[in-house]
Amino acid sequence: MPGRMFLTSPPDEVSAFAGGIIPDVPPRQNIAPGEEVLTLTADGPRMMRWGMIPVGRKNARGRPVMETIINARGETVFDKTAFEGVGRAVVPINGWYEWTGERRRKTAWRLTPTGGGVVGVAAIFDIWAGPGGVEVPQVATVTCEPNAEVRQIHHRMGVILKADQVATWLMGDAADASLLVQPLADGGVEIVKETDVDLTKPDR
Repeated sequence: MPGRMFLTSPPDEVSAFAGGIIPDVPPRQNIAPGEEVLTLTADGPRMMRWGMIPVGRKNARGRPVMETIINARGETVFDKTAFEGVGRAVVPINGWYEWTGERRRKTAWRLTPTGGGVVGVAAIFDIWAGPGGVEVPQVATVTCEPNAEVRQIHHRMGVILKADQVATWLMGDAADASLLVQPLADGGVEIVKETDVDLTKPDR
């Protein structure tokens, strides 16, 4: 839903998906939460930390919650007070990873859109104001119900966007953007067992 992602396409292919020149980022086989990811916004591309501390999130006592969120449920992202005022973003990827099985005996699976290429994960972002005036751009991917293939290994999946849907997610009104919160059609995801990437060591 996703817990790790990868982006290995050449810069020109990522730029073509983004519709403009992107920062020079190396191929990455294992992007983990807490790391910076290439992020598209209505104002252009930038690097952001994957993981949000929601600015408006509070506990039952009205105190700020500092828990980091890497995924936000698409069904509620438009009306939760925790996400009030956030912007919309897209994280370009070639695919993501999921795991099944018991602890210490888990099997890693590599998921890619059928046919390959660059796609985007719908996301939300804001700027976290930390101690001492530090400002950290932060992003969380948006999830939805899984399609038939993903359902076999996980109960959620990222909202995957094609290039012609990016502008609607970034700049469309909430009603139009919310229509994109749905899984890829059945048959739209290829899943293979991952045996080549060491997922215990995130790319930096």
